[in-house]
Amino acid sequence: MSLANGRTYLAIPGPSVVPDAVLRAMHRASPNIYAGELPDMMPGLVRDLKRVARTKGHAAIYISNGHGAWEAALANTVAAGEKVLVLATGFFAKAWSWIAEARGIDVDLLDFGNGGTFDLARVKAALKADSGHAYKAVLAVHVDTSSSNRNEFLPLRQILDDLDHPALLMADCIASMACDRFEMDAWGVDVTVTGSQKGLMCPPGLGFVFFNEKAAQRRKELKRVSTYWDWTQRAAPEAFYQYFSGTAPTHHIYGLRTALDMIQEEGMEAIWARHATLARAIWAAVEHWGQDGPLRLNIADPALRSHAVTAMSIGKPFGAELRRWCAEEAGVTLGIGLGMENEEDPNSDGYFRFGHMGHVNAHMVLGLLGVVEAGLGTLKIPHRPGGVSEAVKVISGV
Repeated sequence: MSLANGRTYLAIPGPSVVPDAVLRAMHRASPNIYAGELPDMMPGLVRDLKRVARTKGHAAIYISNGHGAWEAALANTVAAGEKVLVLATGFFAKAWSWIAEARGIDVDLLDFGNGGTFDLARVKAALKADSGHAYKAVLAVHVDTSSSNRNEFLPLRQILDDLDHPALLMADCIASMACDRFEMDAWGVDVTVTGSQKGLMCPPGLGFVFFNEKAAQRRKELKRVSTYWDWTQRAAPEAFYQYFSGTAPTHHIYGLRTALDMIQEEGMEAIWARHATLARAIWAAVEHWGQDGPLRLNIADPALRSHAVTAMSIGKPFGAELRRWCAEEAGVTLGIGLGMENEEDPNSDGYFRFGHMGHVNAHMVLGLLGVVEAGLGTLKIPHRPGGVSEAVKVISGV
């Protein structure tokens, strides 16, 4: 007998839960791509996308995942043989650097580990030493989905400005967009990338690159950009197909339109506040459980934790056992540990992750935590009971 029968819950950090309204919007016959509703909705859709990214700049849409958005950002700004500085606080910044290396870009990587944030003194020293301005871009991740840390970008902009360094500042917001506060223009970010499958509440398949005039000028200086990755026509199309360099991802567009309507209706400030409260509830539960056991939040400082994903260490074999029990016995899928122990074997069984991004609310989080507490007890993993009660206090404002 299993208690997993019924509607399952995917509590991994992407793809996130897709709202029923988005699924309904996508459940339709193939539309006309040459005239009518679909082409007509694009100007408003792009406008609302830029509102979520908090930019008045440009937006390019790709039929891709986040890795495609990474490549698009680089293809339009950095040529083979040129150099970038990558600031890593987890697996995904390093993965972005591998994309750069595969394009023939020279990468300098500053690795700050998996448990904190940038050492700004080291960043400033590296940029100051680059007196010839060889670095064409500084690449960093806002929220690293593997470590669950959150980094600040305004201090990076201030360092670049203080040194009068012309490098573009690029932000990976794949895990954080529409979850954690991000202000592209106000924080001086030149290029921002994200995907459809997390805070934007759609299935995987769309990648987005937002860029300002400084980045657009850099594109003009490049001698060669492949037709597909070139953001020039995508950001200022004369015809509908130019948004996507070919046939449009028709049903994703309908789903995204509905998701953006939901975001607009709730409002970005309210969305950020909802994610923050639910994240604090999760942290309260985990910190309580960990008082009498091995469970620990990966990011010790609450100010550096993401509101979209939480990574935890629990030790082998507990991580794998807990994930298996939650899925098989209760219908809740937890995220694997990713790149926390060995990058060559990124499935880290001593870790696991909660995704709490996008279409998520109090009863979903409390249900998730209740299942985890049941699993800890059933598997006899040492912990202090009562973590769910601590989460309830956060949600109820006690």
